[in-house]
Amino acid sequence: MRIRTLAALTGALALSLVTGCGQSDSVGSGSGTVTYWLWDANQLPAYQACAKDFERQNPGLKVRITQMGWADYWTKLTASFIAGTEPDVFTDHIQKFGQFADLDVLEPLDDLGIDDSAYQEGLAANWTGQDGRRYGAPKDWDTVALFYNRKMVEEAGLTAEQLNSLSWNPEDGGSFEKAIAHLTVDQNGRRGDEPGFDKDNVKVYGLATGGAGDGDGQTTWSPFTASAGWHYADKARWGTEYQYGDRTFQQVIDWYFGLAEKGYLAPFTDYTDGANPASAQLASGKAAASFDGAWMISTYYGTKGLDVGTALTPTGPTGKRATMMNGLADSITKNADNKSGARKWVKYLASDECQRTVGRYGIVFPATPEGTRAAVAAYEKKGIDVSAFTEPVTGRRDSLTFSFPVTDYAADVYALMRPAMQDVYANGAPVSDLSRTNDQINLILGQ
Repeated sequence: MRIRTLAALTGALALSLVTGCGQSDSVGSGSGTVTYWLWDANQLPAYQACAKDFERQNPGLKVRITQMGWADYWTKLTASFIAGTEPDVFTDHIQKFGQFADLDVLEPLDDLGIDDSAYQEGLAANWTGQDGRRYGAPKDWDTVALFYNRKMVEEAGLTAEQLNSLSWNPEDGGSFEKAIAHLTVDQNGRRGDEPGFDKDNVKVYGLATGGAGDGDGQTTWSPFTASAGWHYADKARWGTEYQYGDRTFQQVIDWYFGLAEKGYLAPFTDYTDGANPASAQLASGKAAASFDGAWMISTYYGTKGLDVGTALTPTGPTGKRATMMNGLADSITKNADNKSGARKWVKYLASDECQRTVGRYGIVFPATPEGTRAAVAAYEKKGIDVSAFTEPVTGRRDSLTFSFPVTDYAADVYALMRPAMQDVYANGAPVSDLSRTNDQINLILGQ
């Protein structure tokens, strides 16, 4: 098993080096030290505050926090598993969970007494493996909403109420496409829904590009595929067959990327990995609106000269709005140097006490309801309305939430779907080509 694990990890590292950086230096942990890795610099102060309180409650234990950028983080984490220099605890992402669980590098956490009902619905259940054991303690969550430039929306004669009541369908795009078209302006000042609009010379796109969406489309096409009734796989968790060959999926994808052909959605060439391209497009005036995640709230609202608002995702053919609800967790590595200290730290991280502390910083939505309420209050103090992100989670009846697909061979799915989706968006490849890619993925899952 160990040989298989190391070989698979080496392959994963080779894949991550395409976008990541080199291997990290060893970070050792003494008998009284718990090493903890996270990727978000904005959250670092909040967790430093939690660590300070944890150390006060646990004399003799120290928490050493290491923060890295997103791409660097996963490359170095994978390298650390290979080199045996992994941290005791790390921030885990549901998109990576299937791979890490399969590679047997995570420590079961069943003895921590995690109660699913203590967290926002669905968050805790996501972190159980196929063996029924828990491998992550709920940390925080995020959803997706529509950010928009208030000035551009007002100039277009649209209101916040209209943006919050949009609907769409894959035949004509509904009121959502009409609004995006009207927000689009060409170099001659004509809007996308006006006669003479020049789609080849656009000054302001109605909708920013977030890329091709790879295999999950979190901040691009997923609100549309989900609100059309489509699901990634045959089961929400640990499915054995993906459904990218489904007619509904391909119809929605064809419509969504067709917005670029009409000139309403910014082209694929405007997208740059790792540079927050959607927010940059709004900040520069190249786009009027963008779908993005709650983790970007501070970035948008903190952009100088940008007066931004947020709206709910549009209602789809099912009569529901949809948003991906991504939940992060804290995981302990199987070969942690300080497992006893790591267990105490992870249990504290998942507690209301720490989650309230994190919430008060107004950076993310912690996993417990109390932590979420603290975050909402912190955003309100900053003058930021976050209801477009929280309402789908806290009980809005016309909304549904869904998670990243959790299956085996997640890295292989990514490696196959990423170029396939880019080919559709950037090169105009027929969506029917995704059926062949889907067959390749399911062949791997069936091994």
